[in-house]
Amino acid sequence: MLEHGGRLGRAVRDYGTPREQWLDLSTGISPMAWPVPPIPPSAWHRLPEDDDGLLAAAHAYYGGEYLLPVAGSQAAIAALPRLRTPSRVAVAAPAYAEHAHAWRQAGHEVISLPFAEMVTRAADFDVAVVVRPNNPTGEFAGRATLLALHANLARNNGAPWLVVDEAFIDTRPGESLCGETRDGLIVLRSVGKFFGLAGARAGFVAAWPTLIEALAETLGPWTLTGPSRHVVALALSDRAWQASAREGLRTASGRLAEGLARRGLPPTGGCEFFQYCVHPDAGRLHRALARHAVLVRHFDQPQALRFGLPGDDAAFARLDRVLSEVLA
Repeated sequence: MLEHGGRLGRAVRDYGTPREQWLDLSTGISPMAWPVPPIPPSAWHRLPEDDDGLLAAAHAYYGGEYLLPVAGSQAAIAALPRLRTPSRVAVAAPAYAEHAHAWRQAGHEVISLPFAEMVTRAADFDVAVVVRPNNPTGEFAGRATLLALHANLARNNGAPWLVVDEAFIDTRPGESLCGETRDGLIVLRSVGKFFGLAGARAGFVAAWPTLIEALAETLGPWTLTGPSRHVVALALSDRAWQASAREGLRTASGRLAEGLARRGLPPTGGCEFFQYCVHPDAGRLHRALARHAVLVRHFDQPQALRFGLPGDDAAFARLDRVLSEVLA
């Protein structure tokens, strides 16, 4: 299993600080979660049904013509490599490590390389995988560049694929590629990040019909639980909350960037959900923050820290106090 943020239980064991005393900034999940209402008993008691309104809400929110609900975009990341014969796969790096891991596990030839190099070498690959905004750097690939990349991928080994992971794009809905329905373009969307519903394990895949059918056959029935389907359909339809959350995330992200810079740790990148700081002593800083019960995400290549958003004024103030100590 690869390393991920949110391993608060392990931090409790490693540092001996009770769980309730931690400030967990180790994920990119929004702290401004959609308020979940009471779930009707029927959502628990009956098998999930496809005509429950979830797909209608998803089509209205994402704009994709063909969508498949999945148990978080992670389910699609693991399954997609099994739908191709051995291929040459390029994964933009650094990025969410599960992409390269899943393609290697399925027996494909995988190379991790900077996005700019992927674009210039597109003809060398059958599959390209891009995260936008990128996790953890925040780099954002433009629509025109991605569509050109899709057009330039190698076509001598069957149809090429461009897989675009848009887990963090909800604050920029007009930039999504979900509405670009064309053969070879696969877009992954996550409900967990923007809506703060990571525990629902819900996401969607937008692609062309034959791919959607093949992926559905691979994953089998009931990819989402009844309670998850109920909650996600309501969240996707709540336009007022979505507009407020987008503004709140932009404000909080800017505040975080300013606070880090003020304490001598200016972000190297980031997006509305997190800030990314390359630092030669990132490992030591990670441990020092953890000793103060502040959990952030540490990356090795390059040495860097990713800070998720504090959830309120008290959390921002606490982070500032701790940073003043460990960066003194």
